[in-house]
Amino acid sequence: QVQVVESGGGLVQAGGSLNLSCAASGRTFSRYAMAWFRQAPGKEREFVATISYSGTNTAYADSAKGRFTISKDNAKNTVYLQMNSLKPEDTAVYYCATRNYGSASANAREYDYWGQGTQVTVSS
Repeated sequence: QVQVVESGGGLVQAGGSLNLSCAASGRTFSRYAMAWFRQAPGKEREFVATISYSGTNTAYADSAKGRFTISKDNAKNTVYLQMNSLKPEDTAVYYCATRNYGSASANAREYDYWGQGTQVTVSS
């Protein structure tokens, strides 16, 4: 059974940084792409960043470009989201997901396994 568990969320002031982690278990982590999505109160879930199985290919939402970095450590079965220069509008529950393919994707419908989410709150 595939399990996805996020950690690292919290409360941070605007301009600060957080590093989210996502551990996946239950299958060979290095074969599959991963992604981060987020959902703010009253809004739909939106794409943040994705990374291919090898970590070679990444893609970001426009809102994340230049501030967030996704990375994948296949030896530790963990994907990270380093978030810098945080803004109040980054406040959301951040979800990690994995899909049954190795190529990265920004489409939430293409992801098969999801974590429970971790809250990120950015104060102004």
